[in-house]
Amino acid sequence: MGTLFVGGALSLTLGALAYPSMLGLDTVSTSTDRIIANTQWGPLTEGDRAFVVAVRAAGLWEYPVGQIGLQKGQSKGVLTASQHLIDGHAALDITCRKIAPMLNVTLPNIASPQQEGFVNTLKADSGKQFDVDFANILRQTHGSIFNTVAKIRSTTKNTLVRALADQANDTVLDHITVMEQTGLVDFDTTLFNQTTPPKMPKSDMTPPVPPAGQPLIVLTPPPNATSTPVDISGAVAGAGAAGAGAGANSQ
Repeated sequence: MGTLFVGGALSLTLGALAYPSMLGLDTVSTSTDRIIANTQWGPLTEGDRAFVVAVRAAGLWEYPVGQIGLQKGQSKGVLTASQHLIDGHAALDITCRKIAPMLNVTLPNIASPQQEGFVNTLKADSGKQFDVDFANILRQTHGSIFNTVAKIRSTTKNTLVRALADQANDTVLDHITVMEQTGLVDFDTTLFNQTTPPKMPKSDMTPPVPPAGQPLIVLTPPPNATSTPVDISGAVAGAGAAGAGAGANSQ
């Protein structure tokens, strides 16, 4: 059942990239390189904004899955991977919540229906099946977003987004690695799913826009955290001269 579930859906994180285009724009271009804001840290494209939202959305389901894994995991590998999920996404979330208001990016507070479906599957699992579904679902989703992280890192002209991409690259690679180290990943199925478009409505892959003024959910770092948020002071200082006074005004 777990393998069939994984086979029916591509990465939720890639689906989340559609989300930002719905935030406050009456006319939306389908091009991710369309500049939507000129900021003092460099131009912000739809793809840049989508990436910030995607990182936040990933944490909204993978962080609680890490907590579930610590309770239900049967193997040492799954327990270790669960710790990495909590640690890494708490640090990424701090960075997202720090740069989002600077870039005028609205962040979701709830994961997409597809993402919540992954969580519900793992909540319902038990025993060995939990470990198998855990490793395969998370290896698939992290593998799918890995190329997106690299593309954003290599193309963005925004120093804040670039800093987030640096951190996300390290975190995603770490999570891919710990999933593989469980010894439970079915690579044939996982790699097929990474390149197969999901057969579901776009709305199922889109986190709901939070009500205006709703406080952001905070993903609290664990007491023994080893991951740290990216230091954006260098990015801010480095871009100050080029974009001083530009602000973050939406186009």
